[in-house]
Amino acid sequence: MFKAPPEPARRSDEEQDVESLSRSVSGIRWGELRDATGAAAGGIPPLLSRIAYGDEATARIAIDDLGDAICALGFVVGEATAPTVPFLLELVGSPHVACKAELLDLLGNICRTDQWHSAAATTQDRKHNASYQQQPGWEIASRTAVYAGRSVIEGVASSIRPEEATPAQKLLQEMNCIPPFPEL
Repeated sequence: MFKAPPEPARRSDEEQDVESLSRSVSGIRWGELRDATGAAAGGIPPLLSRIAYGDEATARIAIDDLGDAICALGFVVGEATAPTVPFLLELVGSPHVACKAELLDLLGNICRTDQWHSAAATTQDRKHNASYQQQPGWEIASRTAVYAGRSVIEGVASSIRPEEATPAQKLLQEMNCIPPFPEL
């Protein structure tokens, strides 16, 4: 009797998500970017991995550490913030990731930042104004990246899990109220 060869094992959605995230994260030159503290951003990929693959306690700690790196003090972004946002949105949209409320809060902090923009707008001295030209761009790029993930946030806002839906709805309300940055 002929036996068909065994079918290859199907990968779970979680395994496919993990592989996709890993490939995407490795496509960024993190070592060339600076985080919100001014340090090299090479520590961001391991934090994203801990959020994606860790248990809830591990994910919470990693989100706190990542928040310090990409949105210091809850209101200062860095050069590496905008490139990190799509990964945060991917994690928020994944059904297998814990701590979505914390991730949504971090996205909200990023969306609200205007520290550098405010400083540049109030600087009248041209000598100092030149030093503020990059930083407002980081804020604009970061906010734009959050807005680009609106459909992901809307999907979570329609969740039947209130611990996910409520912070997503709050972020959507904030996004509706936060105006685009004025030109410098």
